[in-house]
Amino acid sequence: MTRLAAIDPNQGKGQAKQLLDSVNEKFGMVPNLAKTLANSPAALQGYLTFGEALEGGVLPAKLREQIALTVSEANGCGYCVAAHCAIGKSVGLSDSELTDARQSSSPDSKVDSALHLARQLVENRGWVSDEELDRVRRAGHGDAEIAEIVAVVAWKTFANYFNHVAGTDIDFPAVPEVATA
Repeated sequence: MTRLAAIDPNQGKGQAKQLLDSVNEKFGMVPNLAKTLANSPAALQGYLTFGEALEGGVLPAKLREQIALTVSEANGCGYCVAAHCAIGKSVGLSDSELTDARQSSSPDSKVDSALHLARQLVENRGWVSDEELDRVRRAGHGDAEIAEIVAVVAWKTFANYFNHVAGTDIDFPAVPEVATA
């Protein structure tokens, strides 16, 4: 059930209208998350800017999407799970990779270590052991990748929590439930 109003991009005003127009230009649509975040142009701008910054980072798009799925599944955010399954397909993730990411796993040890770290960050509210960091480093991630894994977790947690509060209507294709780790 929707609890915060979505701003119609055609009815938006000022900065909200400008931001929604830029989302439409970039994606060819305005997702309900953006429409609802537009109630606060500052919140929408922050979300968009954070995401754009991560696009220019060291983590590849596929891994960012896999982390987004791990985090969204762990946080129980149906909106973001559906959105990132669709986005994940668009960046080349297979159905099995999407399912694995939702279960915080991958047959690729480097990806698996990143997803495990992301899951641990969610479950332990940011606290991870030295052993966990050593595992991620042994898999081939350096400090830049670790910093960005934490950043993607924070970015998606913001979206997940916002969707929980807002009751954002899902406007992406439905995805089946999966068993989580």
